[in-house]
Amino acid sequence: MPDNMRESPYAARPWLRHYDYWVRPHLTYPGRPLSDILSISAVENGDRTATWFLGAELSFVEIKRRSDAVARALADLGIVKGDRVGIMLPNCPQYIIAAFAILRLGAVVVNINPSYTAREVLTVVGDSTPRLAITLDALAPMILGAGADLEHVIVTSLAEYSAAAAAPPRLDGALTFADLVATPPAPLPKVDIAPDDLAVLQYTGGTTGTPKGAMLTHGNIFANVVQTECWTNPVYVYGRTERYLVVIPYFHIYAFSVCMMVGLRVGALQIIHPKYDPEQVLASIRDLRPTYFPAVPTVFVSLLHHPRVLEYGLQQVRLFNSGGAPCPVEVIEEFERRIGRPLNEGYGLSETSPVTHSTPQLACRKAGTIGLPVPDTDQKIVDVETGTREVALGEAGELCLCGPQVMKGYWNKPEETARALRRGADGRVWFHTGDIATMDEDGYTSIVQRKKDMIIVDGFNVYPSEVETVLYTHPAVRLAAVIGIPDAYHGEVVKACIALKPGSAASAEDIVAYCRTSLTEYKVPRRVEVRDTLPMSAVGKILYRVLRDEHAATLSGVNRLQADTKP
Repeated sequence: MPDNMRESPYAARPWLRHYDYWVRPHLTYPGRPLSDILSISAVENGDRTATWFLGAELSFVEIKRRSDAVARALADLGIVKGDRVGIMLPNCPQYIIAAFAILRLGAVVVNINPSYTAREVLTVVGDSTPRLAITLDALAPMILGAGADLEHVIVTSLAEYSAAAAAPPRLDGALTFADLVATPPAPLPKVDIAPDDLAVLQYTGGTTGTPKGAMLTHGNIFANVVQTECWTNPVYVYGRTERYLVVIPYFHIYAFSVCMMVGLRVGALQIIHPKYDPEQVLASIRDLRPTYFPAVPTVFVSLLHHPRVLEYGLQQVRLFNSGGAPCPVEVIEEFERRIGRPLNEGYGLSETSPVTHSTPQLACRKAGTIGLPVPDTDQKIVDVETGTREVALGEAGELCLCGPQVMKGYWNKPEETARALRRGADGRVWFHTGDIATMDEDGYTSIVQRKKDMIIVDGFNVYPSEVETVLYTHPAVRLAAVIGIPDAYHGEVVKACIALKPGSAASAEDIVAYCRTSLTEYKVPRRVEVRDTLPMSAVGKILYRVLRDEHAATLSGVNRLQADTKP
């Protein structure tokens, strides 16, 4: 083969040179519904253990049987293809069972964060209009009393699927998950599901703060499952040896695809934690010996700070992966120095199912980058002003992506969709991420800054306008602006800058307590600065850039003072 032909694939895609040896640059993708992942895994893995949860185990066949029963029950309740069904659960086996029941009917999973307040739940429910929701017994009264327009609320409990096997109490106006699982066997309806059919509505806020449901299809998520499987599972570990430690929540697309879907696809045991608790996670590492541990940077920072972290066998975990938010290079280097295992980093978005980039396992690693695009994922860096001109290598611009995992669009938001998905000069549709990035000559990408206003706390998106809306309902607040500030543990935390109405009074503690009544914990400001006024432009717009610069200058001044006063 002539040299120019041999080199041509790499001219436009230099990252292909640096793939691990088992990763193919181009893949073929199933034209099958996502529910087939569970169906196939139940046949291939049978009575092997699929989940470990609070001391209780379920096999692949048992999960399939229960999911089919729930699907029959949902069909009896009138759920058909295209209907939306909300899942508002922390990590638990019921989430997996419910998700596959919904997908089996061609209905759409609407992920709802169980830590949301009633106001936040109503925002998502009002936009997605699900016919019913599946949630915990502890959360059902809030949903039932919030005025959500739902035909049914179905309740379960964490104890129900734990070793204790305690049934949840029956609540007036709600059905029970146990009743759905007990539905007598009967043929399931035949549903024709195409790769382009909607599977999941994953809500994300974008820079405007208005919640948007990213429309992820069966084809989008199945493609990302195959891409991730190819990237992370070389032949020598494929099969019945994988154990996934699941602490990131299934309602987040990171865990939905990378843990739940990929885990079932490769026959992995999923060690499920309903929430992150360092002692319980370390005990699982010691006792259950996971091979794969994906999490957000906060988790790895927490483990590094644990006084006995070296006593639990973390060095036996084959693969650690950080995602959901940028992981500081210092954290990666300290983790690898102390634990002795690589901490890989990936990148993705709700709109991309989510994985688009990851660190190679054996090939060249470049600290501070998000790694390389996964197979069949093209990237380009374009100028921020027009979004049409590709910039030179090493020059910062907006990261744009094209691949089979890119969403169909935003639910009921054609204008937002048109801004995010644009047809390029090559005739292909590119997703404009809004993230500013650079790419080097090898195709390794570095994120310079995220979307201008978005804040990422523990891997979760916080949108300033949503927090500001709550602040403006406080009777003493005249002006409000919210920015993200760096935090060594959470990555970023929320800072609120407010000016009060004349004659009014409110302390920082009052403002924080007020926000807690309407915002989930990670959205609540950790810092509140009360000012006489806020910096404004000539036309009266609050200058967020000035607030960020002032905070950075304050930190710089404190650091200089500390340096000057050292003996």
